[in-house]
Amino acid sequence: MSHTLKLAKQLIRRVSLTPDDAGCQQLLIERLQASGFNCEPLRFGDVDNLWATRGDKGPLLVFAGHTDVVPTGPEDQWTHPPFAAEIDGDLLYGRGAADMKGSIASMVTAVERFVKKHPQHRGQIGFLITSDEEGPACDGTVKVIETLAERNIQIDYCVIGEPSSSSHLGDVIKVGRRGSINATLTIIGKQGHIAYPHLANNAIHLAAPIVNELIQLEWDKGNENFPPTSFQISNLNSGTGASNVVPGQVDIQFNLRFSPEITVSDIKHKVEACCQRWQDTLAFEFQIDWALSGLPFQTHYGELIRAVESAVKEITGQKPELSTSGGTSDGRFIAPSGAQVIELGPLNETIHQVNECVNIKDLDTLSRVYERVLENLLT
Repeated sequence: MSHTLKLAKQLIRRVSLTPDDAGCQQLLIERLQASGFNCEPLRFGDVDNLWATRGDKGPLLVFAGHTDVVPTGPEDQWTHPPFAAEIDGDLLYGRGAADMKGSIASMVTAVERFVKKHPQHRGQIGFLITSDEEGPACDGTVKVIETLAERNIQIDYCVIGEPSSSSHLGDVIKVGRRGSINATLTIIGKQGHIAYPHLANNAIHLAAPIVNELIQLEWDKGNENFPPTSFQISNLNSGTGASNVVPGQVDIQFNLRFSPEITVSDIKHKVEACCQRWQDTLAFEFQIDWALSGLPFQTHYGELIRAVESAVKEITGQKPELSTSGGTSDGRFIAPSGAQVIELGPLNETIHQVNECVNIKDLDTLSRVYERVLENLLT
């Protein structure tokens, strides 16, 4: 059994449902301290974070990731217990195997080998690990970045172990992400008896033309690096549960994943203008509560992308695609600090699903890629 696989199994067996770290970071501290890292636990609220560094001058290359995982879903639907870290053929099963305890294991073993070969390497190596990526993300990476800023610590390069690959390990490198904004639109009509609709004002009926307009709206056209902004309704709640009551209120939750071609203020203006136009016609009250999850970011071609692209080509034999697709990541907190940020990890096919798994050979290959990135940037 490889060192990477052994560490991945140890991490998976810790039931670290967000925001509980369940001892994962303590295990990492023991490994990193043995390689000469200064490890500093940073706890904010209920969230455990780890900031670890080796070296004290030169460019700072940080490996970032999260030890928390999402709930398992129905455990009886798993072919292997979700926290048993069992191997079946070429696959390691378990919650967090791909997202992203496998990546963290690959990072640690890559650094261990690199430090052993290059004890006097140039620059600095860092680890930024949180247990608050799958949750609200309020007391995790964002707080660590604020702490580093207060100390005037600048990250130059950051490799995040999010599962970026689609069909083969290393076929996709994430070089940015779209922004994400959530909102709850509340439309207030008038509740009443369903047999006397003239005495009521159905909130769902009032919402229908607004929803239709927002769905059909072209928010922007995107650009060569980002797809167009997308609008999706995630939840719609209304009614009393009775079949003979006209609902007086409807709450519509929606999300926009947006490109740099549109601003947050533009998004808010478009939604609010739509609601106001229909309010003038149909006469109802409304309110919108907004929650910004993150702004879009992109790392342009430079030292980090060149180093990662070269490492992937050398170790896997294929040229990776540079992409900004997918959901948000903690890169949204790191990139604004001025760091070059990319995401490279295993296949994302089973993440957040029942029977999440990762190819055990890919873990060792990923570790070799990370090691080559270190050599490309710090030797």
